[in-house]
Amino acid sequence: MTHTKPPKGTIAIEEAVLDPAGLSWISASAHLFNPGYHATSSATTPPPSPGSTKHGQLTASLLDIHNSRLTQMDAHGVEYMLLSLTSPGPQGNSDLVKAKDIASKANDWLSEQVKLNPARFGGLASLSMHNATDASEEAVRAVRELGFFGIILNDYQDVPPGSEGADHEGKKYYDTEEFRPFWKTVEELDVPVYMHPRYPPDRDLQPGTKWGDRKQILGAAVQFHLDLSTHIYALCSSGVFDLFPKVKLVIGHLGEGIPFNLWRADHWYNKPVKRATRPSKEDYSYYFTHNISITTSGNFNTAALKFCIDQIGVERCLFSIDYPYDTIAEAQYWWHSVDLPDEQKQLVARQNAIKLFKLPLE
Repeated sequence: MTHTKPPKGTIAIEEAVLDPAGLSWISASAHLFNPGYHATSSATTPPPSPGSTKHGQLTASLLDIHNSRLTQMDAHGVEYMLLSLTSPGPQGNSDLVKAKDIASKANDWLSEQVKLNPARFGGLASLSMHNATDASEEAVRAVRELGFFGIILNDYQDVPPGSEGADHEGKKYYDTEEFRPFWKTVEELDVPVYMHPRYPPDRDLQPGTKWGDRKQILGAAVQFHLDLSTHIYALCSSGVFDLFPKVKLVIGHLGEGIPFNLWRADHWYNKPVKRATRPSKEDYSYYFTHNISITTSGNFNTAALKFCIDQIGVERCLFSIDYPYDTIAEAQYWWHSVDLPDEQKQLVARQNAIKLFKLPLE
């Protein structure tokens, strides 16, 4: 396919897609995205046909890359998108074999889609995080063979309860010793890891559980950043970035609330009693100014963006949309209204992303 090069515009890097093979697993979480939709007992039953319900429309938008998505990008001035498999992806499957299959099939599919229009699209690789070996092998394949520009992880990995290295809830987090080889591989590949939120597994949504009794705060507004920010604090304080100082993380939604808590987090983390026992050499602000970048995905708040720029530096703030969970039009209308100096606006809109992800753009 031949494509004309678009004029320079924004670069959006947390933009979700769904491969056709993913229709089976995404149906299990359809009721969370759309409370009016009730999945059947069959895990292989796909969601409603595109357009038949709100959930069906969302599914259609996730499946589409080269039609409506690209038309909207052209209409509103989005130059380029980094695409990634929608959450929870492999992290939502507690079966090791199935999680690996979800990741490899999605990566193969997305690689082929990107090849159809590499001037407008790139990819972030999905991984099964059941163990560091499988994660590392697929990361190497995706980056070196398939040409991905980074990795996306949807918070913790579901594993069978009682699995080695899992917590009592059947979850694996990546701040543990088990995942040191994975972070070493990430550093060697020299690509960013995007840490993305996810919904809790079904067992955490039953009556009598924290989220099961409070489903009104599930999702992007509250639960996403509460869960993921815990994981980010754990990674920062674990010593991972001391062992592998060139590891680069990216966090959406203006840093999942962490920049607004950095002063207090450091204030306590730097007290002598903490400094004497903490696993990391540095405090949270250090890692947020050396290893972590944040994006505007789904958080179109000018005052908050300016605060983040002041806290961690303009070179660590990147534009993003969170399509199709938020609209391209809303994100772009907001961005056009943001009153930053021109140099800062260019850095956030596109230049920081090009540098961080080594994108083949000017």
